[in-house]
Amino acid sequence: MRAVDLIRKKRDGHELSGEELGFLIRGYSEGSIPDYQMAAWAMAVYYQGMNARETADLTMHMASSGDMIDLSSIHGIKVDKHSTGGVGDKTTIVLGPLVASAGVPVAKMSGRGLGHTGGTIDKLEAISGFSVELDQEQFFSQVNEIGLAVVGQSGNMTPADKKLYGLRDVTATVDSIPLIASSVMSKKIAAGADAIVLDVKTGSGAFMKTLEDSIRLAKAMVDIGTQVGRSTIAVISDMDQPLGFGIGNALEVKEAIATLRGEGPPDLAEVCLILASHMLILGGKASSEEEARALLQAKLDSGEALNSLKRMVEAQGGNAAQIDQPDQLPAAELQVEVKAEKAGYVESIQAEEIGIAAMLLGAGRETKDSVIDLAAGLILHKKIGDYVEAGETIAVLHLNRAHEDRLEEARSKVLEAYGITESKVPRRPLVFALVTPEGIKRF
Repeated sequence: MRAVDLIRKKRDGHELSGEELGFLIRGYSEGSIPDYQMAAWAMAVYYQGMNARETADLTMHMASSGDMIDLSSIHGIKVDKHSTGGVGDKTTIVLGPLVASAGVPVAKMSGRGLGHTGGTIDKLEAISGFSVELDQEQFFSQVNEIGLAVVGQSGNMTPADKKLYGLRDVTATVDSIPLIASSVMSKKIAAGADAIVLDVKTGSGAFMKTLEDSIRLAKAMVDIGTQVGRSTIAVISDMDQPLGFGIGNALEVKEAIATLRGEGPPDLAEVCLILASHMLILGGKASSEEEARALLQAKLDSGEALNSLKRMVEAQGGNAAQIDQPDQLPAAELQVEVKAEKAGYVESIQAEEIGIAAMLLGAGRETKDSVIDLAAGLILHKKIGDYVEAGETIAVLHLNRAHEDRLEEARSKVLEAYGITESKVPRRPLVFALVTPEGIKRF
């Protein structure tokens, strides 16, 4: 078998067998297939695509290129959640405790952020003392004992995907749906979950800007999960504006705590309830969305969901008092208001620009070596559909003096992100579609 023959085969629109895909992934991982040949293959896939079977085979070869976590020693059906990313997306910090309190174990491996804001692991490290590093025995034991653990990803999970993604990033082949889908799903499968709920974002702040592309990606990932024996569904949710009001690590933890208290932003609470309902159904704790939602609401109302977060924080060495008193979380030295320059209705908020503003203030990483400022970020005061007066505050920037030189640039980004019109603007839907193995349901 030769790489050049497989490149030609895919270039000409033919299907590759599982054995052929395995040859390519193994060869590239081991170094016998060079970058230039793998880049040519990725470009052939970009133009010719892959069918569901090919994509599933590619996914499994990438998943098995490194550590495959066996969660069988954890009791119950393990349901994982994956978001394709967005600005202000702190759903894991709400969902983990909420779902665990309802009896579905959450054994979650999350990543750090690169770009707009921190990842889930960065956000949790805003809680003083919180450790994201547990060995496998501690990880399993904690989930069995309290139903919940969130840790950093293993250093040797899906090494083939890491290498291939780095190549795609510099060869203009990142935005290929089969390659995106297999990249995401290889990590989920290697992490060992029995079932997977995908939160596929769509809009200006998402990787997929259009609803149709988001649905195509969701369907590809659901097809992979189904092909490899994992119960998988996908929710298509809005990212044409940030989720919630807070963007930045400690600010997002505070907002997640407020949501678990029943006091969070309505959009964040609703998306979390929708995702959590599907996690309960796949986890065998509810037979319908209505039943699941009622159970979840009861856990919020009773305080059990918030207590689940406190137990996890305490178990992982964090200061659980900060959950009861979020004002003890890191706070920035400066708070600067951004005021609207004209009156009208908020027509649009470019989520990506808001994310860049937060990064300029120190909340995200511009490079892998950047050090995140856990206190930095911003809080929005107006969302799409709201009316704003000229001179009224639309956002408050939180920053430390070390980033004061980027203040005006961040302020300009926020002003540019807001589109204001004279006409009344309807509220945007939070969820556009549900993708299951049975088909696509649009809302």
